[in-house]
Amino acid sequence: MLLDHVGARVMVLATPSHGNRVAVLGVTEQHSCQDEMSGNDVVNSAGRAAVVGLACALPPTNEGSSAVAQHEPIFNVPTVIVATVSFLVAIHLVRAVLPVDMEEWFLLAMAFIPGRLDGMAASLPGGDVATFTSFFTHMLVHGDMTHLIFNSAWMLAFGGAIALRVGGLRTLAFAICCGLAGALTFLIFNFGLMAPVIGASGAISGLMGGTMRFLFGAIDLGGLQMLRIAPQNVPLMPLRQAVADQRILIMTGIWIAINLLAIIGIGQPNASGGVAWEAHVGGYLFGLLAFGWFDVRTCENVHHQPFLH
Repeated sequence: MLLDHVGARVMVLATPSHGNRVAVLGVTEQHSCQDEMSGNDVVNSAGRAAVVGLACALPPTNEGSSAVAQHEPIFNVPTVIVATVSFLVAIHLVRAVLPVDMEEWFLLAMAFIPGRLDGMAASLPGGDVATFTSFFTHMLVHGDMTHLIFNSAWMLAFGGAIALRVGGLRTLAFAICCGLAGALTFLIFNFGLMAPVIGASGAISGLMGGTMRFLFGAIDLGGLQMLRIAPQNVPLMPLRQAVADQRILIMTGIWIAINLLAIIGIGQPNASGGVAWEAHVGGYLFGLLAFGWFDVRTCENVHHQPFLH
């Protein structure tokens, strides 16, 4: 079976959870390398996650903004987020109708496996091409519907505010770069590892990191509602200030601690498992440090935003 090539371990990039399978992003479930193990066994090792999404709404006009804000819909998700989630769901549904062997091959071909770069690419699904494509494609596959649903909710929470702020194309580019940073960070710490890594949480962690650059500014200006009403009106915190801001440092420390605690089994029943903390921390730090490169708005937008200076 194909699983014999990868030691039958799957690292699932998920969102923090209170479920009974995955407590933090990226738990690795370990199984014995047996011929009878099917693709469903790998997929069913994916995590359960839980998170509440923060909805986004279109910004009101400057005139009568308070009255308009009261009539803003609670859920007004940017098109790019709806399209991204729909695409992820479509991929998952296609996998669900594939024969077991084909679905298993597809999962491993899409997964990021560090061992590909250590001379094992030819013996793995996807071959040499997947050595490069898997840096991107691992973000598109999820362990099961629960994993997908809660990753999507996490994307709504942070991706929506960023999309309203910088637009759809920049949001996609930013998320992809965060996912790549997460994969590269994981590769640095785990070169040659034959465990497949799947899930979009490296990218989503980066969206969280990017949001830190204007989250507390929104709170200072008018509260969290600024993230759904007019996040583009919140000044971007300069990088030098961000890396010294006590609130951001505390949030970053908590995020890293959550991931590191999972390494020793806190929050997950199987202490022998692992956590892809490298991918999550790498994606988050890239998002925090690099968001300013993507936070570019047109002169027209700046003209209509009273808080920018």
